[in-house]
Amino acid sequence: MHRGDALLSPAAAQALITRFLRQPGRDAACTDGRLAALTDREREVLGLVATGLSNDDIADHLVVSPHTVKTHINRAMTKLGAHDRAQLVILAYETGLVRPGA
Repeated sequence: MHRGDALLSPAAAQALITRFLRQPGRDAACTDGRLAALTDREREVLGLVATGLSNDDIADHLVVSPHTVKTHINRAMTKLGAHDRAQLVILAYETGLVRPGA
């Protein structure tokens, strides 16, 4: 888990998030401005995290080190007040950064 491995498979994570976002009373508009605090790279990494990629996969995709990816994720978590990777994924979907099935 500490290596950046995904807790759930990408398909399971997507199904769970889709179900969560379809709950009555969910208001995505309340969090739209929260991504403004992120740098472009942090936003890009967040989008890749939300697709279920591990830190190593993201590093390969962006041609950076896994440590750099971890730094971007940790900074995004701090800026967004997320306590774990799962909360980052939920925020990515809530704010429209990533769409189910996209």
